[in-house]
Amino acid sequence: MNWYLKVLKQYSDFNGRARRKEYWMFFLFNFLIVFILGFIEGYFDLFATTDQSVIGGIYQLAVFIPSLAVGMRRMHDVGKPGWYVFIPIYNLILSLTDGDRLENQYGQDPKSE
Repeated sequence: MNWYLKVLKQYSDFNGRARRKEYWMFFLFNFLIVFILGFIEGYFDLFATTDQSVIGGIYQLAVFIPSLAVGMRRMHDVGKPGWYVFIPIYNLILSLTDGDRLENQYGQDPKSE
């Protein structure tokens, strides 16, 4: 949960680097929260006239900027520019790759901090 809160505290920080653990824990907690919100909507039959999860959609809209920021910082950790987050398959490969062990142009190795 600390990794999730760390990303939310840095919600608009597109500079620096993010570890794999930080990125994937944020991804995991986002998935769990959206799943729980969807379950609650379905259980209580909220917004039954639509097939979409309204509360989940609002939540995803609220965390869009932090998600983009942590994704760009993750790309920085592997030594790539942040816009690589928009390349569909390659960004997944990069997000699974271990980051640069030493300092790169985007900052100090987050594992050494």
